[in-house]
Amino acid sequence: MLSPYRVVLATPGARQWSVAGFVARMPISMVTLAIVLLISGRSGSYALAGTVSAAYMVTAAASGPVLGRLIDVWGQARVLVPGITGFGFGLVGVLIAVERSWPTPAPHLFAALAGLCYPPIGACVRARWATALGESAALHTAYSLEAVIDEAVFIAGPVTVTLLATSVNETLGIVVVIGSALLGGAWLASMRSTEPPARGSSRDTGGREPMGWSFLVMLVVASVCLGTLFGSTEVVTVAFAQEHGHRALSGPLLAIWAAGSLIAGLITGSVQWRSSALRRYRVGALAMACVMLPLPFVGSIALLAVVLFFAGFAISPTLVAVVSLVQSHVPASRLTEGITWVMTGIGLGIAPGAAVAGVLIDEYGASAGYVVPVVGGILAAIAAALTPSRPSGRETQPPDLDPPRPAVTGPQTSWQRNRHPTHCAQRPGILCPASS
Repeated sequence: MLSPYRVVLATPGARQWSVAGFVARMPISMVTLAIVLLISGRSGSYALAGTVSAAYMVTAAASGPVLGRLIDVWGQARVLVPGITGFGFGLVGVLIAVERSWPTPAPHLFAALAGLCYPPIGACVRARWATALGESAALHTAYSLEAVIDEAVFIAGPVTVTLLATSVNETLGIVVVIGSALLGGAWLASMRSTEPPARGSSRDTGGREPMGWSFLVMLVVASVCLGTLFGSTEVVTVAFAQEHGHRALSGPLLAIWAAGSLIAGLITGSVQWRSSALRRYRVGALAMACVMLPLPFVGSIALLAVVLFFAGFAISPTLVAVVSLVQSHVPASRLTEGITWVMTGIGLGIAPGAAVAGVLIDEYGASAGYVVPVVGGILAAIAAALTPSRPSGRETQPPDLDPPRPAVTGPQTSWQRNRHPTHCAQRPGILCPASS
């Protein structure tokens, strides 16, 4: 089952950028939790902790697509280095503001700066895979690998920062977040030979290629709904465990949920699917909606663990299909921006999902709170069903069905140069099959 992963990881530089991307992505799962643990431990105020973490989340969501666009235009290194530097500076400011009890809005402003600067690492790594592999069947495996890494990040990150903050010192959580961003981001930026080529400004290229919003907007809408599902499930699961007298099991329950997704991601990447990415996306979204339906009726911790484990199996396949759709429908010159829009949609849905679930928990209990992820799943399935098929021939011959390509020997092989948009007269700006 793992042989397809060994093949894609044999791509020159792939192991290095995968590890660097993993390290640089760790802050995604740690930063808001580290902020909450730091501020609540120092000031005892969860309200302050929540508003500071919210300031981070809002600016991170707003700046993601902009940074993605800049990366496509200028190249990864020129954006990653100042981005992670600003991120680290902002979190150091939060740490100092909390330790010295600086008044509001000082910690909020520093947190907002950190969110504003954090670059879309996941999109950068996926763009490297797309550049190296083109539209071969191996690209599906590579995207599945990235989904597995995402789940590993969300399993390891919260456990690490919680252990350090509660067992050693609250400041260590923030320090580890800063360190992982700087180390992983700088390492990834240093790999210039595998970096996707910068596309230049619209002034240089005669105008930006159209993004194809009529298609992409439905993916973003579905991503927001999925974010609502993710954010609400986390909050309600913690409340459910506390209601049943096992608050300490909330972390393991969420880890079980992520483990199901991780296993599904491994399986997804080892299979060469005959169905199109659009069909897999629709089926995955529908499956996710269905597996969430039992949650409001679960009455025990053990049964919840089983339901969450199997619910996790729908996550990775759906997200892999989403990224594949973006890659095959968005112009290559705007790929990082396109992927970032989808990831931003998920982030935008997390906060309102958690907030609405919290209101239901306070009023009616934890089981009622699970109605929110159920509704989020149903809305995501509806958005997936309404996602239009591309009228051109690209979707009739999905990327996953392309015949095997020659082994990649570097970022500038003749095969890759033939696949580069500048060498494709039929569909300029979009990755297309090499001419025979």
